[in-house]
Amino acid sequence: MIPDTYLERVENLLASGGRRILGLVGAPGAGKSTLAEALAKALPGRAVVVPMDGYHLANVELARLGRASRKGAEDTFDSAGFVALLRRLRGQRPDETIYAPAFRREIEEPIAGAIPVPPDAQLVITEGNYLLLDTGHWADVRPLLDEAWYIDVDSALRQNRLIARHIAFGRDEQAAREWVATTDEPNAILIDSTRRRASLTFKWA
Repeated sequence: MIPDTYLERVENLLASGGRRILGLVGAPGAGKSTLAEALAKALPGRAVVVPMDGYHLANVELARLGRASRKGAEDTFDSAGFVALLRRLRGQRPDETIYAPAFRREIEEPIAGAIPVPPDAQLVITEGNYLLLDTGHWADVRPLLDEAWYIDVDSALRQNRLIARHIAFGRDEQAAREWVATTDEPNAILIDSTRRRASLTFKWA
């Protein structure tokens, strides 16, 4: 359940009119997607979720770059492409639909043009790991967000969620634990270091 104080904050954000973009940030397994979908459900017809994960580089490109074993790190995304999308969403024309990519965990690949954003959507909710990073193209993300919420969650709970997720999508338990320890957790440390740039820290009720 989303505490009322956060829903009231979103309503206040939208009260000024026009397009608003809310960023949800947190370490892998923090519940970013869950919160994004819950907020969209609380704002039927007014909000669209556009995840950062749609800008994962394709597996074939990660293999070419030698980064497949670090998939999910900040240099395994098309960060410039994500920034370009946010700029389009900020200046969306009233006669256009913008199509954003989605990430499909069942095939571990991004899918282009999977998420339509109509011009009358008041709120775009984008969620991802690196929205508050201040290096490279990532540094251009925060100024494009009206607000950014950092999702804080117990570390052990978050890691258990990740292990369960990796198992659900095909890894055995040992491989899941190794991936969390060697890939997800180093990313989590970097992400946590960016929380100072958030508008607020979100905690589930």
